[in-house]
Amino acid sequence: MLKTILVSDLKPGMFVQGVVKQQGSVKVKTEGWVRTQTAINKLVQSGILEVSVDPDKFIDLNQKKDSVKKTTETPKFDPTKATASFSSEASKAKKLYSEAKQLQSKAFDDIRAGRKIDVEPFKHVASGFIDSVFRNQDALACMTRIREKDAYLLEHSINVSVLMSIFAKHMGFERAVINELATGALLHDIGKIKVPDAILNKPGKLTSQEFEEIKRHSLYSKEILEEAGLSEIAIQVAGYHHERLDGKGYPYGLKEDEINQYVRMISIVDVYDALTAKRVYKDGMNPIQAFKILRADCPNSFDSDLVTRFIQCIGIHPVGTLVKLKSQKLGIVSQSNFEQPLKPMVKVFYSAKHQHYTEVQDLDLANKRINDELESSIKPEDFGIDLIKFFRNAFFD
Repeated sequence: MLKTILVSDLKPGMFVQGVVKQQGSVKVKTEGWVRTQTAINKLVQSGILEVSVDPDKFIDLNQKKDSVKKTTETPKFDPTKATASFSSEASKAKKLYSEAKQLQSKAFDDIRAGRKIDVEPFKHVASGFIDSVFRNQDALACMTRIREKDAYLLEHSINVSVLMSIFAKHMGFERAVINELATGALLHDIGKIKVPDAILNKPGKLTSQEFEEIKRHSLYSKEILEEAGLSEIAIQVAGYHHERLDGKGYPYGLKEDEINQYVRMISIVDVYDALTAKRVYKDGMNPIQAFKILRADCPNSFDSDLVTRFIQCIGIHPVGTLVKLKSQKLGIVSQSNFEQPLKPMVKVFYSAKHQHYTEVQDLDLANKRINDELESSIKPEDFGIDLIKFFRNAFFD
């Protein structure tokens, strides 16, 4: 589990994961073991104020070179042990999601009016997301699948914040870091409010000039968060979420070691949610298709290991995905199965064979007495199903 410390508290032998706070904009490669006091002094001279370190990694410089010893073991989070049931967490998740949408809308109005946004409510919502994710991540994960095609700008940032919270929890980050990541993710696209609507919502191909304007939204987001006084982690995930490992991202063209772990994570989550989102001018793809695109762009654009970790934490068939079973029953994945990803809990409600709704039934595909299995992910429009209506009636009423 990562820990944030002052650079003055760094000791030779510690493993530095990334820069948390610095003065100036000097790019410093920080990921790796700090072996000498001279290296620490160089970080100080470069304006580095705080760094994140992995206390589970340490080089004993008195031992054989490069030998790594473990310090006290940090218990790993077990995602299979939720502390609340889905049904008890669902109402809390719905309220949090609604609060976040209202907050986003107010922030957009404030920026349009030239007012500085108040970041404290965003921190509060992000903290609420994290509490919910630790109680039972499936409830909020399910909310991210309820799409309204004309509310993409509001919902996308909320979904990315929720998914970043789940991802960071899975990675074993400390609570304070997850909070900063979730807050930065919640505001990562806030700069789009400064992009003309005609460009932002254009269904056709953008001109080169229009694309250059779209690319500026990351700069705008960074400026807004800096002015609001948010942490360096939050500012980085907002300002650099379109950077890519091969240097072909924007707006700075950062590459490889210039892109820290937090930014690598949000770049994956941001693209995943964008690919699976239903918009005015396009249908969203199913999660498996999105995973294939992410994997195809490894390692050029995305970190291969982190893409794997992301898929592991939300599941091959994420909660909220509409699936067809071998029995031709249709249902929604309602609970993850981390030990057997292809055998989640499914809430079935429709017969594809007879083309009519059926009595809602929960099927645990991991139960040996259930003689059924997943066949594929499907799109609700293929069967004329109003998935949003069903979601709200079955899960969040």
